[in-house]
Amino acid sequence: MALAIFDLDETLIDGDCASLWAHEMAKIGWVDGESFLRKDAELMAEYAFGRLAMEDYMAFSLAPLVGRTADEVAHVVEPFVEDVIEPLIYSDAMRHVAEHRKAGDRVLIISASAEFLVKAVAARLGIQDVLAIQLEEQHGFYSGKTRGVLSYREGKATRLWAWAAEQGESVQNAHFYSDSINDLPLLEQVTYPHVVNPDPLLREQAEARGWPLLAWR
Repeated sequence: MALAIFDLDETLIDGDCASLWAHEMAKIGWVDGESFLRKDAELMAEYAFGRLAMEDYMAFSLAPLVGRTADEVAHVVEPFVEDVIEPLIYSDAMRHVAEHRKAGDRVLIISASAEFLVKAVAARLGIQDVLAIQLEEQHGFYSGKTRGVLSYREGKATRLWAWAAEQGESVQNAHFYSDSINDLPLLEQVTYPHVVNPDPLLREQAEARGWPLLAWR
């Protein structure tokens, strides 16, 4: 038995749940659609090149949630995941998850998206273990701030080691599946890195290192 770790966006699903959520917030009137989506696109372009300061993106993307309760947000997120995210789940991703489960492996999603989104998607995938960006609440309401180490770039590895120690779980012989150059720090540290539908920068690294390249549909 081993850990089977999966990135979420563009790995398990054909899209980025944070950007899709931005469009959903525009649709329901939580944000000014045109300006908010333009800024979201600018920041996501920086992400694609591994240049994004995740603190900046989270401050921007969480601003519409300030003063809202977790229950209020979940009430909107659940149908969003069902209607928008579920059709984007890769069949090949679900097959690999099933194969790891059959082998007795523990399946974990680790994502640089907000925890309330990642947990909702993970529930649809039947995956219980999740590491994602945690949000601060004050007096029962989202504050617009994050808490703890952000699960982004080197932070993914930091969060994984802390989680494994807390769970008494071994990271030896772990598999990690990802599409993004931002996940290079963790891909370098696991025994079995798997590169899925990679961005150009990660493809270059994977080819140089002889890592498996997977095309999921």
